[in-house]
Amino acid sequence: MDISSDRFIEAAREHRADILCMSALLTTTMTYMKEVIDALHASDLAGRVKVLVGGAPVTEGFAQTIGADGYSSNANNAVLMARQLMGH
Repeated sequence: MDISSDRFIEAAREHRADILCMSALLTTTMTYMKEVIDALHASDLAGRVKVLVGGAPVTEGFAQTIGADGYSSNANNAVLMARQLMGH
């Protein structure tokens, strides 16, 4: 992962994000998603920012295991999931 978990949190705070989306291309980067989610839950953004994950190696089961709020297998469904997470 090229960006620290703290940077994700800073960016979410700076941009007043409602959703933080992450995608993994390789299985070796999937584990970092949980680090970001854990950092988010430990921050002042806990409960305010939803997390949506996806990417080629990511499954719905993995998303549930790491505590993501949503999962999508592709970009089109990610938009639908994001709208659902926001109550639209």
